[in-house]
Amino acid sequence: MESTLVTLDGVISSAAVGPPYWDDQHGQYAHDLLFASDALLLGRKTYEGFAQAWPSRTGDDYADRINSMPKYVASTTLHDTTWNATLLGKDIADEVAKLKQEPGKNILKFGTGELDRTLLEHNLVDEFHFWVFPVAAGSGDRLFDGIASTALSLVNTATFASGIVVHTYGPKATGQ
Repeated sequence: MESTLVTLDGVISSAAVGPPYWDDQHGQYAHDLLFASDALLLGRKTYEGFAQAWPSRTGDDYADRINSMPKYVASTTLHDTTWNATLLGKDIADEVAKLKQEPGKNILKFGTGELDRTLLEHNLVDEFHFWVFPVAAGSGDRLFDGIASTALSLVNTATFASGIVVHTYGPKATGQ
């Protein structure tokens, strides 16, 4: 399960997708995604950013959950991890496929980037949660930059009073 913040024009690297849009509805949806998961799968950039921000946050159930969960990091350049994380081996697709076979809840992946090329190529993402913010960024890294054409099916939509709309997509079944 992947969760990605994105602007109306498809930019994922924008500071515009944060406050003032975050509210109780946003928080509850994020909470539900996190608590429906047993582990986090992160690319190097997301891991490094999260590892700087989250360990110092404690005292609420979301922060305590994200800090205590096992984390799996896909990286060919990172050699050491902290923050309860395990580096995946060189065959990321095989490693993630094995993780998905283990019993338990979902594996939650935050952000869209290089790791997605591998995951999509090997059909390893069961669900995308695209948080579309009512903002046009104009420029920046775009959702699915460099990823081959991928057909998805709309599974659900959640609309928040702030203007955020979360579109949940799954892989499009063959023949649809």
